[in-house]
Amino acid sequence: MVSTRASSRADSLGPDSSPPTPSRTTKRKTITSAPRAAHRSSKPSAFQHAPSSIVLAWFAVSLPLVIWDTCYVLGRPHTMEGGFAHWPFWTPYKLYGEVDYVYGWKAVHEKNGFTAAQGFLNVVETVMYLAYLWLWYSRSEVSANGNKVLAGRVGAWALMIAFSAAVMTLSKTVLYWMNEYFSGFGNIGHNDLISLIFLWIIPNGLWLIGPTYMIWTMGAEILDGLEDATHVKVE
Repeated sequence: MVSTRASSRADSLGPDSSPPTPSRTTKRKTITSAPRAAHRSSKPSAFQHAPSSIVLAWFAVSLPLVIWDTCYVLGRPHTMEGGFAHWPFWTPYKLYGEVDYVYGWKAVHEKNGFTAAQGFLNVVETVMYLAYLWLWYSRSEVSANGNKVLAGRVGAWALMIAFSAAVMTLSKTVLYWMNEYFSGFGNIGHNDLISLIFLWIIPNGLWLIGPTYMIWTMGAEILDGLEDATHVKVE
């Protein structure tokens, strides 16, 4: 009986019977599998970073001066006039201490801690800048156009370190200027205009321009990297 029913069911379908149509679920899987495969195969391009020639020139000028300045500040009073370490390295600070009392005997006698505090921040910033340069010199690769670049996570770390240090430098310099303004120019107000411009405004103004350039260019680079990463995730 079983075989008879099976054969009769086959005869009822007939040779012209169409095969069963695939379900909607099967169609949906077939359609959606292609984009997923394409998404898995798309890989984001490796992040690359290299310091500009302007940034390298700024480091070449600023880092030796900052190290020199920091050693003077943290070495006071031995690095000041009359101290055993004053000559020959820090003799120019005799004049600068008369231009800016923050660097002179007035600050030492009054135990003004602002000078040493900004000197300590100089140490932190300098270590960060040197770490950035070390990463670039030791971990960089030669790109297709022949430039030395930092690629991938190392490049992102280096960029973040340099950007953070530049923000610190600019913030500290602005604080230095604002300290004079809100204290009634008590440390530099005794200077004539020419001395003030050439011995205080121009030298200290450079530490507003250099870090600002770094923040602007490196910040734009960080934003570009974040935007590229967002596009990769969306796709």
